[in-house]
This record gives sequence, structure tokens and C-alpha cells, in this order.
Amino acid sequence: MRKWIIIMAACGLAATLSAKAADAKENWTKHCVKCHGETGNGDTKMGKKAGCKDFTDAKTLEGKKDDQLFKSVKEGLKDGDKTLMKAYGEEGLSDDEIKALVAHVRSLKK
Repeated sequence: MRKWIIIMAACGLAATLSAKAADAKENWTKHCVKCHGETGNGDTKMGKKAGCKDFTDAKTLEGKKDDQLFKSVKEGLKDGDKTLMKAYGEEGLSDDEIKALVAHVRSLKK
């Protein structure tokens, strides 16, 4: 009986992690692809205009901590009065969804 409970708990955790990964890809497609591109290289018309970084290059995120990336997504990025990236915390993404997006961005490097 105890083994069965452990197996069920493990399956539930695996399903949750899989769902978060799926949600991150959906959110990436819905909110990020227009600027950052499908692969994260930032090679889109909007990405070039906004100066998006190439997330496929390992050096781009070198030294960046998850909490810094989280803050950028949640609060957005500005250059003076110019908005470089809108605040997705204000766009309705939860903290868990933003954390999943940060993990997705980290997975894009080659």
C-alpha cells in the first residue's frame, strides 16, 4: 500500500511538471514569440526593433540569476520613458507561470 501511494505521488508530480512545461510553451508562443522568436534568438522585426537578446547564445544569460529574469518578465523593461518589454505580471501571468517561462528561456540555449 505504501509503495502504491509513493508511485501515485510521483506520477502526480510528473504530470504537474509536464503541465507546467506545456503552459510555459503556450505562454511563450502567446506572449513572447512576436519579439523573441520561436527559438528565442530575437531575430524578428519586433525583436530587432526592441533590441532583444539571443537566448540561444549561452553567453546571453551568463551571470543572470533566475530572480533577475523573473523580475524582468513580471515588471517589464524600460529605457527611460521607453518601454522595451511590457510587464507580464500586469498582463495576467501568475508567478508560477513566469517562473515556468524563465525555465523555458533557460532551455533555449544551445
